[in-house]
Amino acid sequence: MKHKIMVIFTAVMLLFIVSSCSQKKGNSALSSPASPKNVIMIIGDGMGPEQVGLLLTYARQAPHSVLGDKTTCFDKIMEKDGSLGISLTYAHNVLVTDSAASGSQLATGHSSGSEMIGLDYNGDPVPTVLERAIQAGKSTGLVTDTRVTDATPAAFAAHQPHRKMGDAIALDMLSLGPDVLLGGGLGNWIPREANDKNSRVRRELEEITQGSVAIKSKRRDSQNLLARARENGYGLVFNRSQLAAASGKVIGLFAASAMPNAIAVSNCLNDPDRSVPTLEEMSLKAIDILSQNDQGFFLMIEAGQIDWAAHSNDAGLMLHEMIRLNETVNAVLDWAKNREDTLIILTADHTTGGFGFSYTAKDLPRASQLPGMMFKDKDYKPGYNYGDPHVLDKLYSQKLSYGDIFDKFYQLSKEEQTPKNLAMLVNQYTAFPITIAQAQRILETEDNPIYLPDNRKLNAKRVPKLDNKDEFYPSQKFSNIHALLALAVAGDQFAVWNTGTHTNTPVLVFTKGSVRARKPFAGVIHHTQLGQYAIDAVRGK
Repeated sequence: MKHKIMVIFTAVMLLFIVSSCSQKKGNSALSSPASPKNVIMIIGDGMGPEQVGLLLTYARQAPHSVLGDKTTCFDKIMEKDGSLGISLTYAHNVLVTDSAASGSQLATGHSSGSEMIGLDYNGDPVPTVLERAIQAGKSTGLVTDTRVTDATPAAFAAHQPHRKMGDAIALDMLSLGPDVLLGGGLGNWIPREANDKNSRVRRELEEITQGSVAIKSKRRDSQNLLARARENGYGLVFNRSQLAAASGKVIGLFAASAMPNAIAVSNCLNDPDRSVPTLEEMSLKAIDILSQNDQGFFLMIEAGQIDWAAHSNDAGLMLHEMIRLNETVNAVLDWAKNREDTLIILTADHTTGGFGFSYTAKDLPRASQLPGMMFKDKDYKPGYNYGDPHVLDKLYSQKLSYGDIFDKFYQLSKEEQTPKNLAMLVNQYTAFPITIAQAQRILETEDNPIYLPDNRKLNAKRVPKLDNKDEFYPSQKFSNIHALLALAVAGDQFAVWNTGTHTNTPVLVFTKGSVRARKPFAGVIHHTQLGQYAIDAVRGK
């Protein structure tokens, strides 16, 4: 009898232990913090699966990858406490979004119209996640390597009918008052009188910027937003050393317009006199300032020039831009390591360029012998050239962006702007040489008539000859001629480009944080949902 009682008692205890363990395991998600204290949204502008794939391929296959452990930020997010989702990006009633509409959807959780800033598709202002964070008592910040008034950061802190209204966007940002604002775009913050080299405001700006930033106003009025920012309690910084010393509310403007591209940054990274901070340095400084708030913070970080590289079909620059993103995200992940109070959202506003590697029929591989039993009596000889991984090292070795190469070319005298000199520059700064004949094709132009509304021809511009330029390369300023260079070297790069503009390919959404915080993002969603989930996280829902 006593034995039976012991058996029953033991069985009951085992059932209790198993039940308790099972319950604990089942409720592990519920034991996570109800809502994150901090939300960091990182946006790779134009960063579709194609760009993510480029970085992953480089990390894993480049013989001399600078990512020594072959691990990217995407890998690190997914190692532990990470989730992956897919988000559709289209704006209201269109197939393809621009950065303004997409950024507005991410910021507000509402469907937006093309080129609108912080509005719904009817044109009404909608509170953004940054505004919601301020209402919740959190600190807030925006960091970008483009202009702080550019479409993506603007969508989080302004409400305007069009993305090009930089003067009004800057006013909105100052009125809203995020704690940290770092990037380029000084021109929208200084009065038009600053362009007069003899003016008092010009002398004042030269003194406070310490000669670090070119002073060129883009404003059409006399409003000095920097003076107003000081009155509102902001510290103003214009170079790397000033940023390092900053504390409290700060506006940092490190370029007249956009900040340097990633190749230019790589070229001067170890220069002791470097005055322009990196995206990583700006991001860590922002976190340092914002994390002083016991209520937490919301921070949006934009790697904005991935998009620009893709618009130019510049594969080497795009790789460098992805590495710049990678360095920044890794630094943020290191800061957030072992913190369950922080949600990190890494995504893109849209995809750009339709990039990919493809096999070709050029330079077919030679026949070779393999040790396997199925090749005892025959050679191994694929029918196509599937691409040599050494091309990845060549892409990384690019010394100037296509834009900077053409800038050098057009700084030559008219007599020196020859196909021979263009080929020389391309061959000097990239690992994919072109011939003089190819350079001549790149420099060929054609008349592009401009018509008045009554269909009268006004004039004609000479623009690069490119098939489908009106459809897929509409930016005559740079995309056409860059795309022609990309086409000339495409075979050697094993690269294909579908367009010089955006595509509607869904983007990836990487999230890191507690189970509860990241769960909503791990499905097939739309950017309006992603934006609403971010707002819910900030509001503690």
